[in-house]
Amino acid sequence: MAHAACLQASTTAAHVGVSHVVSAPTSSSTSDASLFFTGRRLPALHCARNVSSSRRVVVQRRVTTAALTEQTSKVALTADLEGEADPPMHLFKNKEPFIGTVKSVERIVGPNATGETCHIVIEHDGKMPYWEGQSYGIIPPGENPKKPGQPNTVRLYSIASSRYGDEFDGKTASLCVRRAVYWCPELQAEDPAKKGICSNFLCDCKPGDKVQITGPSGKVMLLPETDPNATHIMVATGTGIAPYRGFLRRMFMEDVPTFKFGGLAWLFLGVANSDSLLYHDEFTKFQKDFPDNFRYDTALSREQKNATGGKMYVQDRIEEYSEELFNMLDKGAHIYFCGLRGMMPGIQDTLKRVAEARGENWEEKLAALKKNKQWHVEVY
Repeated sequence: MAHAACLQASTTAAHVGVSHVVSAPTSSSTSDASLFFTGRRLPALHCARNVSSSRRVVVQRRVTTAALTEQTSKVALTADLEGEADPPMHLFKNKEPFIGTVKSVERIVGPNATGETCHIVIEHDGKMPYWEGQSYGIIPPGENPKKPGQPNTVRLYSIASSRYGDEFDGKTASLCVRRAVYWCPELQAEDPAKKGICSNFLCDCKPGDKVQITGPSGKVMLLPETDPNATHIMVATGTGIAPYRGFLRRMFMEDVPTFKFGGLAWLFLGVANSDSLLYHDEFTKFQKDFPDNFRYDTALSREQKNATGGKMYVQDRIEEYSEELFNMLDKGAHIYFCGLRGMMPGIQDTLKRVAEARGENWEEKLAALKKNKQWHVEVY
């Protein structure tokens, strides 16, 4: 997730192009998880209803008892990163950043996605630990165009891997980066002469390239683990999916000795079309293996219609399940929002309308959610 508000992407806030597959790790310890890293894309809507339907595309799959016996074993971790009471914070500052090494860069969206998104794995050799939900700062090389003689300013990106990284050894971190471009009103097209400095630097990196990193930072999106049976409702647009990938790998993919998740994780993802689905193969695999613990719903704004015949956005999905979601919040569920800042007004309006229909005051309910630390927002 890039917190670079000055960049104006060519798509609207509700449908930013995102991704769905990652490259295969080389660690031998990942053999049990090979289905998560196929290097190819499964049919985007292999468990979907017709895309013109106003109902959700990716339904909560229920599998047979026989199918459950084929569940992929959780991955054994080759490092122990548990036991710390507090998350690591600001280990490296802007003036003395950590120098990481790019391990891989892979385009991870289909040919008809809105824009280009890359999954970037960076090696830090265990010297820059982080927790799920935190961000790294990236300082792109070169001179700040607004301050001649000064280095480029730092850009924040939510980390798209668990603390153990994609190779489960605690030595790498992954970023999910959309190549930012500017929209030219005169041309009614993207301006090829204007590109996001940091996102283009990262997407153009090659294995072995060096990257200046600051952080880690952020506590708002940390995954509360005091109750392993809690409910976590996750709402994302675009590359805002990044922290949730870390959450879900920790919950369902990794054999974490001190965290055995037995609650419910419910992911809502809003993107433009099926080619823009982000980490779709991983999420549908979790859905198959853990049908009682993971629900996954998408909103494809250019392929689906909402109940009134308009484009389907993530807030429309939320409204479909509003009664169930509100009941979960009343029982202590955590709800997270991550993505473009433009997603929040529509979501807030929807929640307010639902609350009023239930005879509740939304402002009071929101204040209570914040007071109880159930409300987590990271937008840019």
